[in-house]
Amino acid sequence: MARELYNNGSHVCIVFNDLADKSSSEAVQSNQFLIVTDGHGALIDPGGNMTYNALKVGIGKYFNFRKLEYILASHQDPDIVASINKWLIGTECKVLAPAIWERFLPHFCGVGNTENRIIGIPDKGMDIQLGNTIIKALPAHFLHSEGNFQFYDVASKILFSGDLGASLVSADLAIEPVTDFNAHLPAMLGFHGRYMTSNKACRFWANMVRTLDIESIVPQHGRPFIGKDMVNQFISWVENLECGIDLMTQDNYKVP
Repeated sequence: MARELYNNGSHVCIVFNDLADKSSSEAVQSNQFLIVTDGHGALIDPGGNMTYNALKVGIGKYFNFRKLEYILASHQDPDIVASINKWLIGTECKVLAPAIWERFLPHFCGVGNTENRIIGIPDKGMDIQLGNTIIKALPAHFLHSEGNFQFYDVASKILFSGDLGASLVSADLAIEPVTDFNAHLPAMLGFHGRYMTSNKACRFWANMVRTLDIESIVPQHGRPFIGKDMVNQFISWVENLECGIDLMTQDNYKVP
């Protein structure tokens, strides 16, 4: 299912939330995102091979996929970028990905297909020009990948947060915004406890994003947080989250 997250007539943000479910019940639910602004298009975290065909068809309702300018990859996981070889063959797009993963991404591709096509995002982040607007690549290192970025669309004020904020729910539920934060916590706690690295990284992230005007936080898995109240509740929760190495003890490191 495709749904518009934002549309002012010239700038549109679309989420596709059930493409993996259509292909395989064994795959984790994931969201793919398209930003189209004045005829310029960027895909955020397009996913793996099982989402490619359906995503290409879905994009066609909004934009000629062959004119795609950018793929924006938050990190290196297969559910993020395993399909990039097909996008590189089918379009003339560039792939923007964390610089520390720049030389790993060609392993998803045929020999020579990535030459001069991958742009490494420096650790400090960068502004990405898309048409007449800016998408900010924000540092989100260790949340969860060592080199990890989130993408803030200045026009729509949407923060595409990657795995931070992920909830393990069905595709039918993933399309629904969170309305009761406390009731939603069980769907997030296990994932964040294991996949996020430490409270130190969480606090640095919270300090950074509070400087932005955010209307929505939309993760790569599960339900979005829409409106200032939900956005602020989520940021405050992340700021105080114990996770990853905070939870580890010697019991986690024993010879089996």
